[in-house]
Amino acid sequence: MTDGDIDTWWPGDDGLLSLRDPRHPFHAEHMLMALEEARAAMAEDEVPVGAVVVSLDRGIIGRSGNQRERLKDPTAHAEMLAITQASAALGSWRLDRCLLYVTLEPCPMCAGAIILARMPWVVFGCTDPKAGACETLFNITNDPRLNHRATVIGGVLADDCGSILTGFFREKRRMGKK
Repeated sequence: MTDGDIDTWWPGDDGLLSLRDPRHPFHAEHMLMALEEARAAMAEDEVPVGAVVVSLDRGIIGRSGNQRERLKDPTAHAEMLAITQASAALGSWRLDRCLLYVTLEPCPMCAGAIILARMPWVVFGCTDPKAGACETLFNITNDPRLNHRATVIGGVLADDCGSILTGFFREKRRMGKK
């Protein structure tokens, strides 16, 4: 994917916004969809993280919330499930014309999957100070030792994405649950 493939410009308060700008409305639109997935996960007593994969050619091709509890699978993170759906939709493991939207900064496992899927863009909501692997603790998605790198945009609807997690864990502590 070249820069020209992804630069969709949009009028903003300060002139034209590139898709590289976290204020671009394309990002908010898809992060709101990821938040829907996070809320659905929370309704199932899962950690409320949601992810959406958008193909530049076909639109939304994967979306999920966390399902670790339901599936009894430590790898059933929202990103992993959405990437698996997207690969099935395209009939390819290469997601080189896709963007991943996720409400929480991906962990090392999910960042590894992003690299292996050759995803060029990751857009996340709030940072993860305990396991963030796109910029907070690690920078797996931009590690020059790896054979692929992804452009990362963080902070899209960060307050909304963070508050759903904060509320979920506050309630867990109040109820005395893990």
